[in-house]
Amino acid sequence: MEIWINPACSKCRSAISLLDAEGADYTVRRYLEDVPSEAEIKDVLDRLGLEPWDITRTQEAEAKELGLKDWPRDETARERWITALSEHPRLIQRPIITAEDGTAVVGRTEEAVRDALSR
Repeated sequence: MEIWINPACSKCRSAISLLDAEGADYTVRRYLEDVPSEAEIKDVLDRLGLEPWDITRTQEAEAKELGLKDWPRDETARERWITALSEHPRLIQRPIITAEDGTAVVGRTEEAVRDALSR
């Protein structure tokens, strides 16, 4: 199990606390420092069953600078979104937990973190 976190994020800290309380075996990835490649983002999206715009923090200043709210959300724009996430990792929703069964969850709630633990 791996968890992508931003240590400044309260949701990330809560997820880590819950994983620790449950005695989970996991690896922490500080994704702002260890930036995921486009291939890694694609893999996580496949594991999540989501599209890149589904895990994009569109209220971030960088998103507004890029004009993401006006980008198409379809297959023709998918690569553009993935590139933006790789080049601007702050835009990636957090925390993302990759589960043992090959799936992943966005662990913003206790229920989502527990879901990842049960997989």
